[in-house]
Amino acid sequence: MEYILLLTAVAAVLTSAAGLAVMSVDFGSEFMKIAIVKPGVPMEIALNKESRRKTPVVVSIKDGERLFSDPAMNVALKYPRYAFKDLIDLLGKKASNPIISEYKKRYPFYDIEADPDTGLVAFKLEDGMLYSAEELVAMILESAKVIASDFAEQPITEAVITVPVYFNQAERRAIMRAGELAGLKVLQLINDNTAVALNYGVFRRKEFNNTAANYIFFDMGSSKTTVTLVAYQLVKAKNAVTGIEETFPQLTIKGVGFDRTLGGKIFQSRLANHLAKEFTKMKKTPNSVYDSPRALQKLHKEAGRLKNVLSANTEHFAQIEGLLDDKDFRVKVTREQFEEICSDLFQRVNNVIADALKSSEVTLDEVSDVILMGGGTRVPKVQEMIRDAVNRKELGKSINTDEAAALGASYQAAHLSKGYKVKKFAIKDANLFPIQVEFERARSGDDNGDSSKLVKRLLFGRMNPFPQKKVMTFSKQNKDFSFAVNYGDLSFLNEEFLKGFGKLTLQEVALVGIEDAFVKHSKDGEPKGTKAHFRIDDSGLFVVDKVETLFEKLVEEEVKKEESTLSKIGNTISSFFGGGGSTKDQEEKQGSVEDTKNETNPDQQDEAQKTDTDSKKQKKMDGADENTDREKSTEQNDKEQSSSGDNEAVKSKSDSSRTDENKETDTEPKKDEEQGDGKKDDGSKKEDGDDKTTQDDKKDKEDEKGDKKEENKTEKKTKPVAIKEEIQSHVLMIDLSDPSLEKINASKKKISDLRKKDMEKIKLAKVKNELESFIFDTQDKLYQEIYEKCSTDEEREKIRTKFSEVSDWLYEQEEDAERKVYDIKLSELKKLTADLYQRVYEAEERPKAIEALNGVVNYTEYFRDGMKNLTGEDQPFTEVELATLEKLINTTKNVSTKWKRVESLVLVHRFGIKRRKKNKPGAGRPKKTDRLKDFVKPLCSSRVWHSSTAYHRNRDVQSNFNCRVTGVVPSCQVCIHHHSCRKSFSSISDGLKQKLVYGTAYEALVEAHQNVRCVHQEIYGEINGPVLFRED
Repeated sequence: MEYILLLTAVAAVLTSAAGLAVMSVDFGSEFMKIAIVKPGVPMEIALNKESRRKTPVVVSIKDGERLFSDPAMNVALKYPRYAFKDLIDLLGKKASNPIISEYKKRYPFYDIEADPDTGLVAFKLEDGMLYSAEELVAMILESAKVIASDFAEQPITEAVITVPVYFNQAERRAIMRAGELAGLKVLQLINDNTAVALNYGVFRRKEFNNTAANYIFFDMGSSKTTVTLVAYQLVKAKNAVTGIEETFPQLTIKGVGFDRTLGGKIFQSRLANHLAKEFTKMKKTPNSVYDSPRALQKLHKEAGRLKNVLSANTEHFAQIEGLLDDKDFRVKVTREQFEEICSDLFQRVNNVIADALKSSEVTLDEVSDVILMGGGTRVPKVQEMIRDAVNRKELGKSINTDEAAALGASYQAAHLSKGYKVKKFAIKDANLFPIQVEFERARSGDDNGDSSKLVKRLLFGRMNPFPQKKVMTFSKQNKDFSFAVNYGDLSFLNEEFLKGFGKLTLQEVALVGIEDAFVKHSKDGEPKGTKAHFRIDDSGLFVVDKVETLFEKLVEEEVKKEESTLSKIGNTISSFFGGGGSTKDQEEKQGSVEDTKNETNPDQQDEAQKTDTDSKKQKKMDGADENTDREKSTEQNDKEQSSSGDNEAVKSKSDSSRTDENKETDTEPKKDEEQGDGKKDDGSKKEDGDDKTTQDDKKDKEDEKGDKKEENKTEKKTKPVAIKEEIQSHVLMIDLSDPSLEKINASKKKISDLRKKDMEKIKLAKVKNELESFIFDTQDKLYQEIYEKCSTDEEREKIRTKFSEVSDWLYEQEEDAERKVYDIKLSELKKLTADLYQRVYEAEERPKAIEALNGVVNYTEYFRDGMKNLTGEDQPFTEVELATLEKLINTTKNVSTKWKRVESLVLVHRFGIKRRKKNKPGAGRPKKTDRLKDFVKPLCSSRVWHSSTAYHRNRDVQSNFNCRVTGVVPSCQVCIHHHSCRKSFSSISDGLKQKLVYGTAYEALVEAHQNVRCVHQEIYGEINGPVLFRED
């Protein structure tokens, strides 16, 4: 499958793939979808604890207990005021925002206040605790991180989060803060419409060519509708690392239309109101359903189910048991009734499509296909309205309407992560709200009135692509000053949206150090103004990168008297950008903006070459006078700037305003060129000369050439050199103030305390479940035959009595009992039954041990026979050693393996306890200095030990013989006295080793019993043979 090849993990070259997984969260108002990427798993939706692919965006906090997903939804039905949902619309909002007022009307049972520190919306609980919207969203994102980590089976900390395209700067910064509070490293905020377009394009990259293909994506989600016009095409750009030109697909957001309140939820609310009216008409109870939050939540849930059913059926019955005062509710609803109730909402579909087409300046004839996205598009009437609006009989349904955004964001997460390499797919997103700079500029002497006037300069216009950088030059400011960053002309937005938009001023920037820089450098150089560097990053966030003052200093350098034509042209061009000029010219340059598209990341480097045509077609919106034509000369730009109403100059950095560093570097290649030409001329003259000239003639010619070189000697000329001084910039956020460090720590502590309670709750539930399971399991096993044979009636009765007492105690305990109490009870029961469980285990495993013992005896006999056949110098053992082995074999065969099952046996795992008691407490594992006879004598009361000891001794002696042949140093303590004979082993021939097949058979036996434990390991800490008993 080709799509798997789109994602290649570089983890294959790493020692471990742990920690390489990344995640994405499609954060909606009702549901969130979580996708992961890990080595071997390219873009997969993570299942939550309920094994569902989408998770409700809700968190409940009641009596210190925090729940998420479906359990929290159950709390929302019973106790609505403790379950918080629809939080995405509250991010970055003051409590006085009209959107908050609408939220209160929809959910009147919430106690909403303004946070005393930030003024943002916060929920107040009965215990007086305040939880801001950011903190609640952070909790939900933290739960998403847990879901992703559990599904990936490794911790995940890096994520890409989707946001609605209409999110402004304050809302974007708010969700970034929420991600940080959740312990996530947010790689990027990606617009959900862009994520959908990326997911669509990634799997169709072979279908695109150099001609732009336009697509419309109609996305109706739970609370909003977005229409996006996207252009796909192949572009070329040089690789920033290799320098080789590459061809890759690129998507460009051409136009966007949206309706923030048109979504599936508003259809659901209309149905819920209809059901409430129908129930009121029935007059089943004197109480009003509108006065019961619980009844309203039941109606809202049933309305959602009814809406989904009516998408596939023409009629259906809505029914709720015990809606109010234990009265049931059942009513028939048809699709026609639903469409009539929501008729005005369906008409708004056309408006969103028209807005997208208007902003893109693309006609419907140029659109290749219309793709549906979002659960709201399943409503038949919505599809009908879309078909009528775009004049099409069929609509595209080729993407997963629920998961496309999450999967597209996961692809971007893999691209941004350092652990993966994906096929390049460039993205050119669009800035929806224009951003401008306002500052006061001193008037010239000819102007009348005030000494200063307010100047506005547009930085990023509507639908400008991002990420993007721009530089603004303040040419007449020689003292410290400040400027404000505001939204530009927002007249294209409707009045209702503007009411909830928030503050129009983004930030105020105070520049400190300009005057000191002028004092420092003005004597040696000419001031060239103050440059402020701005950018909109990948997340759509506006950032002030840096501010610096620029001075030009003239220095002398040696240059040739005669210059080539190219050098003269270069100097002429450089003079256009030199210092000086009239006061009027300087005044016109004040606040000029330079477009630095060529400085963006490599994914956008092709932008300068591939989108000139599109930029020419783009209208000058919002009163912005923006000139981005690279082909216009500087003189033409100056004329246009002089004629513009606000004296604004917006030009490309690479073409319209060369920096002095570039001037300096431009002169060097010219020198090399001319020197190279000179060398070429000299060489040609030498070729034309006579080879038979005398030494004196050569010297004369060289003298003549020297005279010519003297005529072309260099002379001293002045050259401008740029001096930069960085200026301190103090940024004050106005639209959404940054919280203090104390506030951040307080928020983290709230979340941490709840997290600890959650973990303690999980541990408590685990130990309670373990205790309950152990009681039921043991009580059942006491009636099994093997347990009855290995215990007496008195012993079993004692166990049953104790277990019954603990069982009764367990069901009488309160929910808030400490976990330590359950641990103690469980430990007591395990101690009481430890001997019984061990005897049963010995009874079940002993036949295997005896069978293994017999096998070793057989192998040892085979080994003995082989040794007896060796004669003369080939015999490595003495007759005494062979007789000892023979005696051990015969003794082992005569050992009795009979025992009493109910006898109090001394078991293998007790050896360590005996040794610790004999030596000292805390002695640890048996040491090699311990002697076997110290343990064998006091433990010989059991027949079982006799068989195990015989096996052990037989194995040790046999191992000693084996080491005598192979030259391997034995680790058995019994064999250590034979180590002195190792010197004689070196004379054994390799041929003899090959004849001894015992080692191969013995290794097979070891592998067959490798999961059980031997006495030898407990005493000496080593295993050289078959293991018979597990570790206790």
